[in-house]
Amino acid sequence: MQDHDPTHVPKARRRGRAAVSNRPGRFEPHTREAVQDGWEGDDDALPPLRTEVSEEVPGKIITRNRSPDIGFDRSINPYRGCEHGCIYCFARPSHAFLGLSAGLDFETRLTAKTTAADALRRELSARRYRPAPIAFGTNTDPYQPIERDRGLTRGCLEVLQAFRHPLTVVTKGTLVERDADILGEMGQADLARVSVSITTLDANLARSMEPRVPSPARRLRTLEKLAGAGCPVMVSVAPVIPGLTDHEIEAILSAAHDAGAMHATMILLRLPLEVSGLFREWLREARPDRAARVMARIRETHGGADYDATWGQRMTGRGIYATMLHQRFHLSLKRLGMGRTPPALRTDLFCVPPGEGDQLSLF
Repeated sequence: MQDHDPTHVPKARRRGRAAVSNRPGRFEPHTREAVQDGWEGDDDALPPLRTEVSEEVPGKIITRNRSPDIGFDRSINPYRGCEHGCIYCFARPSHAFLGLSAGLDFETRLTAKTTAADALRRELSARRYRPAPIAFGTNTDPYQPIERDRGLTRGCLEVLQAFRHPLTVVTKGTLVERDADILGEMGQADLARVSVSITTLDANLARSMEPRVPSPARRLRTLEKLAGAGCPVMVSVAPVIPGLTDHEIEAILSAAHDAGAMHATMILLRLPLEVSGLFREWLREARPDRAARVMARIRETHGGADYDATWGQRMTGRGIYATMLHQRFHLSLKRLGMGRTPPALRTDLFCVPPGEGDQLSLF
């Protein structure tokens, strides 16, 4: 990182954030650069970046996808942007559609979809709707810090519970424990499953690249608490970062198994679009001694590029090194007696609850 880079943000301003810079989104026609114009106060330090939340009233809340290598066809994201600030997050480029940066804007300028639960209720009540598991945590974390006050994820879960509709959750947020009453009841009815994502067991490394995520040890306790409440739990070893966290695959699986996880998934690091540059900036600042080696390993698993978006390979990688990582993962699953594919959730219990003034059935 060069000191003259106008997108570089001083450390004092980005304390508790992972991104180093805040380059304009890829659709923006102009860039802005601060310059000294001689006025008094130009050299004064700017205040730390604070989280800003905008509000949005969505017409629809269920997002559909037809990706052949994703195990769900619909998802809900109550928020845009994510205060967890994971430097490797593949969702960062989606902020460009808002005219914002995939860098620090993604971590600090969030959007809350305030009427998410109402929109969900309308969509589930449509006559043509047919149930299938709805995934939470596909683009941003549903249990990031602002959920504590906003409660949008909780509101959606309450709707799904009333409709007896299946759901899955992927999160790094321990706030999911708050909703153990819903997830436990639905889990026992084969209507819910939660996957907790753990990238590393190294607390210092986690603090650096996942600055506002609860510690790895705390996430393991979340697995225990949800399992104790009756909700089936999994661990997502994701992303595996070649040359940085790949040596921890077996340790993460073993710790998660001891905490109650009976299934696991593994995803190799993805660096689409702006994420590649952001991750390399972070590496140079946070792990300068390993930066070249890590990027070499990453390129080795993506055909010589930072990222290969080919379906079927984008999350698994290719080549000898990627194959070795997946072999280690599967051997560890076998040793622990863990599975990769959990039982299917039920859809036959789905029922639109009667609304106010509706005629109730006598049978």
